[in-house]
Amino acid sequence: KPHAQAHTRRKFYEITVINNKANIALEILTRISQIYKIENDVRGYLPDKRLENRGQKSKLLIDDLFKRLHYLKNKLPAKSPTAKAINYALNNQVALSRFLDDGKIEIDNNAAENAMRPIALGRKNWLFAGSDNGGNTAANIYSITETCKINNINPHKYLHKVLSVIQGYKVKDIAELLPWKVKFD
Repeated sequence: KPHAQAHTRRKFYEITVINNKANIALEILTRISQIYKIENDVRGYLPDKRLENRGQKSKLLIDDLFKRLHYLKNKLPAKSPTAKAINYALNNQVALSRFLDDGKIEIDNNAAENAMRPIALGRKNWLFAGSDNGGNTAANIYSITETCKINNINPHKYLHKVLSVIQGYKVKDIAELLPWKVKFD
């Protein structure tokens, strides 16, 4: 459940929106933000280095967070929004801690969800792709566009470059046109 981190954080955030005296929710959000700060610092590191940093810094924060959540759980009315958010976090403790065991895993899947959002928003438009081939073509274009974005490449420039040179490429050389390999003039 890579989405558990973001959903847990959101549950506590929503409590602070409706109650400006939600001290427990604010405390938990502060703790979570410290963990995200470490993740921000190690973004781009090789997996082994990320894992090492997480073991030295994030693991202690995660352990302390869950100790605190267990303590608070018994101090609140079971039906309160804060208790429900705490129970959600505790029920997802394994998923919320998974990123500590593998340097290749992101803390959450926000990047993937953000990449998928335009597709979900345009869902009804895709009914008019014209045919299965049209749908496949649209899916390929979206894949290329999102791959460019992930690699910090302007999709428009990339497509312009590829479409202007592709006619001269042999099938065996087509990998040279992958977004992270194309050289822009």
